[in-house]
Amino acid sequence: MRTSIATVCLSGSLTEKLTAASRAGFDGVEIFENDLLASPLTPEEIRARCADLGLTIDLYQPMRDVEALPEEEFARALRRARHKFETMRRLGADTVLVCSSVSPHALDDDALAAEQLGRLAGLAQDHGIRVAYEALAWGRHISTYDHAWRVVEAADHPALGTCLDSFHILSRGSDPKGIEDIPGEKIFFLQLADAPLLAMDVLQWSRHYRCFPGQGGFDIAGLLRHVLRAGYDGPLSLEVFNDVFRQSEAGPTAVDARRSLLVLQEQVGLVAPPAPAVPTGVAFAELVTPDSAPVSAVLGALGFARRARHRGKPVDLWQRGDARVLVNTGRAERRDGTRLATIGLESPDPAGAARRAETLLAPVLPRRRSHGDALLEAVAAPDGTELFFCATERPGLPDWRADFENVGGAGPDAGDDGGWRIDHLSLTQPWHQFDEAALFHRAVLGLRSQGSVDVADPYGLLRSRAVSTDDGAVRIVLTVGAAPVDDTAHAQHIALATDDVVAAARDHRAAGGELLPIPANYYDDLAARYEFADGELETYRELGILYDRDEHGTFRHCYTLTVGRVFFELVQRDGGYRGYGAPNAPVRLAAQHAVRGFTGA
Repeated sequence: MRTSIATVCLSGSLTEKLTAASRAGFDGVEIFENDLLASPLTPEEIRARCADLGLTIDLYQPMRDVEALPEEEFARALRRARHKFETMRRLGADTVLVCSSVSPHALDDDALAAEQLGRLAGLAQDHGIRVAYEALAWGRHISTYDHAWRVVEAADHPALGTCLDSFHILSRGSDPKGIEDIPGEKIFFLQLADAPLLAMDVLQWSRHYRCFPGQGGFDIAGLLRHVLRAGYDGPLSLEVFNDVFRQSEAGPTAVDARRSLLVLQEQVGLVAPPAPAVPTGVAFAELVTPDSAPVSAVLGALGFARRARHRGKPVDLWQRGDARVLVNTGRAERRDGTRLATIGLESPDPAGAARRAETLLAPVLPRRRSHGDALLEAVAAPDGTELFFCATERPGLPDWRADFENVGGAGPDAGDDGGWRIDHLSLTQPWHQFDEAALFHRAVLGLRSQGSVDVADPYGLLRSRAVSTDDGAVRIVLTVGAAPVDDTAHAQHIALATDDVVAAARDHRAAGGELLPIPANYYDDLAARYEFADGELETYRELGILYDRDEHGTFRHCYTLTVGRVFFELVQRDGGYRGYGAPNAPVRLAAQHAVRGFTGA
């Protein structure tokens, strides 16, 4: 189906918004009236600009407070409508959105509303325009889609139909099944928006917290199925009011928006992109650093051995068990710029994974980074993290390790060292890309998204969401601050799983490594919440090990000090524990702030 986006979804001038929509692949746009009024271009010039960009103008919106009015007020509304219809004629738009009235003058009289909407539609028809009537969730007398449809049906005018808006329908808890009773030809337009499930005033909810389909808690796919069964064949259009989107660059936001519609269409069977090739594990995590010595010292103290060196780049492969970390000193970075830049994901079908990613608008990275490198499929995540689709030791497929030469480093043998592997990775997201990142990892990689969690930091509130495979072989935690601050303020980390976190912590200390000190108050509280074996809590206190428990099992974990923007976490999951120690996060964050403040880092 054709796709459209309201200009209110994007930031910038009207011309910037139109360009972004076109580049993202949209077929049309809804022109929001404020964008037209603020533009220096004439309606004719905007029409020409859209034509040059391959965009149709699918809707002009909104027209407010025009029905169920005293006759004097309605006469004023018709006068406004004549001017708007003339503007639309110049603009080349043939459908106008009319919202249910919130005017204090509006009367609770469906017959009057139908009669006046019919008169408005007659005027619109004279200008070659259709009227799409929409029930605002906070409308004064008409606030549900089925009520709006009854009024439209009573008016019985060929130029009058209804506009369905997923937010207005689902935010009120209305049953969308009744949409199937509306003739498809009388559904003049469909606007789509998701939203997190919040308990708040619906107007504020609508104006500030809408998001693209798949990024909130509404069943947008279920609603769309009802609309399609009704026979609707118009565009799928996005109308999203969101404070973050209004401050973000229009180009990436438009791409995020269109990706959401591609995923939605896949859910309802309208398109069939390549199926997800769900990753089966983490092949490696790559750190980029201006100075390899500090991070190499931490890895060495963790029991990793430097096993190989890239044939053509300053990249070292460090390994312990099945946990592999690449240390790359090949790019110019800030002095504190050690960061997690690349993730290698084991894929059952690397080429298929890349095809799906490209179909869903993920930037494809060059397939050969240097002469002679293994031919690997790779894409960029919204935050710029490079994702490589790997096939380690799989006959007939390129093996990324072929680019490395062994250096004979001593250390534990791979695959036989106390269950060491990468348990999860934590990625700090730019503040405006958190919802986009969650949808990307779910839609492109086929990971399952868990609920969003708010974590108290001494200097603000962090928001995080985990995405993972069903078996936990791949776990990624996406984190963002609550305000548009520098995203370097919060570190990334690599969590390493081990069968014995106490032994791992002791070995790390014995090798000269430092662990994050945890306040004694934490352990006093832990003693009140749980019962431990003799000496167990004292061991945790000594080593800075934190503890959590869920209905499935227990979790023990501790942290190294931060190097640049990266630290390591040692974790032990027992009994099927599924979380990430979220209750302990505020203590960890406070401890990290204290250490940075003490060291001046």
